Amino acid sequence: MNVSNLPELRSIAMQTIDESSGSLVDAAKCVYAIPETGFNERKTSNFVQKQLEALGLFVETGIAITGMKAVIKGNNPGPTIGVIAELDALRVPSHPGADDTSGAAHACGHHIQIGALLGVATALVNPILKESLSGNVALILAPAEEFIDIEDRLTKRDNDEIEFLSGKQEMIRLGTFDEVDMAMMVHSSTGYGKAYFSVGGTTNAHVTHQVRYMGKSAHAGGFPYMGINALQAAMLANTAINTQRETFMESQVGRVHGIISNGGTSVNAVPDQVLYEGRIRAGTVDALHSIEEKVIRCYKAGALAMGASVKVGSVAGYHPLTQNTMMEKLFIENAKRIFGQNSIVIEPPDQNYGGSTDMGDLSKIMPVIHPYTRTASGIGHGEDYLIQDYSRAVVSSAKVMASTVLALLIDNAHKAKEITSQFKPDLTPAQYVKSQRERFTTTTYRPE
Repeated sequence: MNVSNLPELRSIAMQTIDESSGSLVDAAKCVYAIPETGFNERKTSNFVQKQLEALGLFVETGIAITGMKAVIKGNNPGPTIGVIAELDALRVPSHPGADDTSGAAHACGHHIQIGALLGVATALVNPILKESLSGNVALILAPAEEFIDIEDRLTKRDNDEIEFLSGKQEMIRLGTFDEVDMAMMVHSSTGYGKAYFSVGGTTNAHVTHQVRYMGKSAHAGGFPYMGINALQAAMLANTAINTQRETFMESQVGRVHGIISNGGTSVNAVPDQVLYEGRIRAGTVDALHSIEEKVIRCYKAGALAMGASVKVGSVAGYHPLTQNTMMEKLFIENAKRIFGQNSIVIEPPDQNYGGSTDMGDLSKIMPVIHPYTRTASGIGHGEDYLIQDYSRAVVSSAKVMASTVLALLIDNAHKAKEITSQFKPDLTPAQYVKSQRERFTTTTYRPE
C-alpha cells in the first residue's frame, strides 16, 4: 500500500505514536534514572540500542565512544534527514535525580530527547510511511553535548580516544554526518504553559581555557615570602576579568565564567600549582575573539603581579547556532496543525539567552533547527530543573518532528531538495575540522 497524501501519512504517524506513547514516556524516564556524563553514557547507549533494534533497525554503535546511528531507508532515493537526540547528563549532585556516585543528573532534559527520537523512529518504520518517503531518516544519538569534565576529555584526547571534546564535533570529524543533508532535534526548556514549543533564536559561540599558574612552594607560616603564590595569581586574574566586564558590549552577549579546579595541595604550603578552568562566550566568533584577548591579558596580569608563570591552553568550543528558516516554517506549520495556532512561540533569529550548543557547529555545514518544548520548571542546569509534562515533552515532540520529516520527504522530497538547493554552508566538513584543530593552542607566559 502506497499513500502519497500527506494528511493520511500524518494521521498514520500520529496514531502510531499515540499507541506507543506509554512506552515512549517510560523510555525517557528510564534514561532519567541512569544519568551519565559525556563520553561515559554506556548504560544509556545500551538501553537505546536495544530500543532501536526492537524496531528492526541496524544500529551502528561506538561512534565517538558512545554515540550511535540508525538509518530508516525510504522506498525511493532522496535526501537524508537527521533526527538527533543527546545522550549525556550534567554534574548536579544536589538534583533529586542525581547519581549517588558521579553526581550526574538530567538537569538539562536530554532524556526526553531520547524518548522523542524513539517516537519518530516508531512512526517512520511503519511500512506504509517508509514506502512514501523519497529519502532516508538518520537517527543519531550524540554523546557529550555538555562541555564539561575538560581535564578528563583532554586525557581522552591525549590517548587518541577522541580529538574534539563534544559529541557532534567528533561525529562531524568522523564522517557521521557526511550522508546527512539536514538535521533537527527538540530540546526541553522552561516556560511551561499554553505554548507547547518555541522556535527561533540563536546561541553563543564559546572557547574554554585551561589556565595553569606555576609558582613556588614554601612553608606558609615560616617562609611565605620565599614562595610564589599561584593561587593569589589566579585570584588576581579573576579580579581583573571582573573589572573588564563593563567593556563588553551588550550586543556581544558576552559571558565569562570559570572555576578553580585545583587550588593547591596543602593548606600549610604556598600553592605552587593552580588550575583555573575558564569559559568565554559571545554571540559571534569575532566578538568571542575580542573578549578572549582581554581575558588572556588578565591571566597574564595575575601572573606578572605575583612573579608566577602561566600556561594558557585554548580548547576549541562551539560555534553560534544558525537555524534554517525554511525548516522552521515546516516545524511551525506542523505544530499548529496538530496542537493549534497558539501552540508555538516564534522567537526572532537574533534572540540569544547566552547558552551554547554543538548544534551550532552542525549549523555551519548543513541546515538545522533546534526548537524547544516548553515542558520544564526550575532553572536549566539547576537542582530544581524537572520535566512537568512528559507527554508533551516526548509524545508531542515526536509527533511534530515525524510530521516535519514527512513534509520534507514526500512528493519526491520536493521540500527537502528546495532547502538544500538554497542553503549556503559557512564551512565544508573538512574546513570545519581544520578550523577546529587550529583553535587548540597552548602558550606559556613567564615573568620577565
